[in-house]
Amino acid sequence: MLSKTSILLKVLFVFTFALGIAACNKDTPDALPDEEDKLYNLVYGGLPAPQIPEDNILTEAGVELGRRLFYDTRLSGDNSISCGSCHLQEFAFTDTARFSTGITGEQGQRQAMSSFNTLWHNNDFFWDGRATLLRDQALMPIQDPVEMNETLENVISKLQSDPDYQNRFVNAFGSDVIDEVIISLALEQFMHSIVSYNSKYDKYLKGEATLTESELRGKELFFAEYNPGFPDLSGADCAHCHSGSNFENDLYINNGLSSDADMTDLGRANVTGNPADNGKFKVTTLRNIELTAPYMHDGRFETLEEVINHYNDGIVASSTLAPELAYTATTGLMLTEEDKSDLVAFLKTLTDYELINDSRYSNPF
Repeated sequence: MLSKTSILLKVLFVFTFALGIAACNKDTPDALPDEEDKLYNLVYGGLPAPQIPEDNILTEAGVELGRRLFYDTRLSGDNSISCGSCHLQEFAFTDTARFSTGITGEQGQRQAMSSFNTLWHNNDFFWDGRATLLRDQALMPIQDPVEMNETLENVISKLQSDPDYQNRFVNAFGSDVIDEVIISLALEQFMHSIVSYNSKYDKYLKGEATLTESELRGKELFFAEYNPGFPDLSGADCAHCHSGSNFENDLYINNGLSSDADMTDLGRANVTGNPADNGKFKVTTLRNIELTAPYMHDGRFETLEEVINHYNDGIVASSTLAPELAYTATTGLMLTEEDKSDLVAFLKTLTDYELINDSRYSNPF
């Protein structure tokens, strides 16, 4: 049986071997990684190269183990739900319910977040950022009494009694001793492997697709800044927050949903304890936004049209409102009905149909 230090050294060995750093004798077959240690071939198209944690390099065996754990209902207290029950592949790994329902029938207080392109999130996890690493986030719903309502001790006991899992943990991490650390690493590997990069817009950028007139106009509005002095040139100003290849900015902002008096969920401030963070939530990616309704941290909007109407003329003032949104509040974004329709058309070009049909991410059971 290997210690956690030995497990880490084994994972690092796989990484250094793949880079050609390890000075191996070509005549020594024992220096080659086992079949199960093969590095996972992560494909990410036009996205920037990700920063994969050096202590949890993606391997084929690790990703596959994580996929099985992600969909295994034995991670819940009554063996009825899995991570995949609230993060559905056909909806870009989120829930269609406003609030997900746990095994006791209770509902959460925030909408389930999408779990793809997690390697490109650099500002922690959950709406309020209370989990620094994805591996930390992975274990929290299991133990949450409102969600999966199980103890890690019970999960380990269930998995340890399954010979197939014992073999898979040995293949992935070199140890048949299952603990919460390697469970979290396996789940992290699988979620890091879920990548969305092949939408119509991505193909357009590569010259492989053509946008319609409405989609092109929506694109212009999306990237154009708000300009009250020249209404004809003024845009929807979306890219201030939803920028870059992943259409987010790694920040937490108050996007004008509630006044100070009506703010029942303090968001980021619950983590930091700083009143300046009241009502601030993680800026999420707009990739696959067509599939991920309802919208906002509390799922209050059912359609993209409602979301656009909120930013157009529904911003609510508060002491922590994002300055760029406060700037637009006096006149609103001045969008016409055609503008709104074109914006929706563009947002739908961010849908990646290959993601939701990719068998690598599907339920293996």
